[in-house]
Amino acid sequence: MSQRKKKKYIKIQEAEHSSASFNNAHERNDTASFHHAAERKDPRSRSFSGIRNFFRLRSRQGAAFAILCAVLWGILPIYWKSLEAIDPILILFYRILLAFFYALFLGLCIYKRQGLLEPLKRKGIIGTFFFAGLLISLNWGIYIWAVNSGYLIQTSIGYYIEPLIVGIFGVAFFKERLNAYKMAAFLFACAGVAVILVYYRQIPGIALTLAISFATYAAIKKRYQLDAVLALLYETMFLVPFAFGMILYYEITGKGAFTTAEPYQWGLLALAGVLTGTPLLLFAMAANRVSLITLGVTEYISPSLTLLLGIFLYHEKFEGAQMVTFALIWIGLAVFTAGEIKESRKAIKE
Repeated sequence: MSQRKKKKYIKIQEAEHSSASFNNAHERNDTASFHHAAERKDPRSRSFSGIRNFFRLRSRQGAAFAILCAVLWGILPIYWKSLEAIDPILILFYRILLAFFYALFLGLCIYKRQGLLEPLKRKGIIGTFFFAGLLISLNWGIYIWAVNSGYLIQTSIGYYIEPLIVGIFGVAFFKERLNAYKMAAFLFACAGVAVILVYYRQIPGIALTLAISFATYAAIKKRYQLDAVLALLYETMFLVPFAFGMILYYEITGKGAFTTAEPYQWGLLALAGVLTGTPLLLFAMAANRVSLITLGVTEYISPSLTLLLGIFLYHEKFEGAQMVTFALIWIGLAVFTAGEIKESRKAIKE
C-alpha cells in the first residue's frame, strides 16, 4: 500500500471511530435522559430505587429483619386472642404439630434429607433439644393461656425481664464477666418485681415463669448453635407424637377445635405453624447481619407493643404499682443496654 493510500485509510478509520463514539455517547445520553424523564414523570421510580439502595447494606437488612420479627411477636397476642374459643392447651398441641411440619418443609427445601439428619449425630444433641422443646412448649403454653385469660401486661413484664435473666445466666453458667452495668440492671429488675410482691402480696408467677423458662431455653441452645429451621424442627419433632395423640383425644371427645370454634377460626389455627416459625427465621437472619447490641435493643419492641395492646386495645387494668414496676425495669434495661454498648466499643478497640 502506498504512503498516500495508507494515510487516507487511517483518516477514514478515525472518522468512523469518532462517528461511532459520538453515536454511542448520544445513545447513552438519550438513555439517561429517558430514565431521568421517566423518574421525573414517575416519582415512585425514584422511591423504589432509593429503598433498594438503602437496603443493600447487610446491617440495614439485619435491622429490618430484627424490627419485623419484634413487631410480629409484639402483635401476635391479637392472633391468639382470636382463638379464644379453643382450649389454650389444645392450641399449644396444634402449634407444636404445625410448627414441626412448617420446619420440616423448609428444612427439606433448604438442607435436603441428609442435611436434616447429619446434626443429629452430634453427641448429646437429642437429649438437649428434647429438653429445649419441653421448655419452649411450657413457655408457649403459659403465654397463650395468659393472653387469652387477660394477663397481657404480665406477659410483657416477663419479656422485659428475660434479657436480664439471660445476662445473669451468662455469668453463672458460661463464665461471662459480670460488670457494674449488668449488676445494676439486675437489681433494678429485682426492685420492680419487689414492688409487685409488696403491693399485690403475690409473686408475679406468669411474668417470672415466662422470663426464666425462655432464658433457660436460650442458655441450653447456646451449647448447640444451629440454624433456626433445624432448631425448631428438633425442638418439636420429639413432642409431635404426644401432641398428635392429644389432638385426636380432644377432637374425638368433642372438646376439639372443630367442635368449639367457628370455621374461620379453623383457618386461623392452621396458620399457627407459620406464625411460630417465621419470626424465628427473621430473628436468625437478623442475628447473622447485625451486632448483638442492635438485636438486644430491638427485643424490647415486642413487649412494648404487647403492653400497649393490653392497655389500649383490651383495656386491662394498669395500676400505679405496675407503672412503678415498668419504670424500674425500663431504667434497668437502659443501664443494661448502655453497658453492652460500652463493652462492644471496648472490644472493637482491642
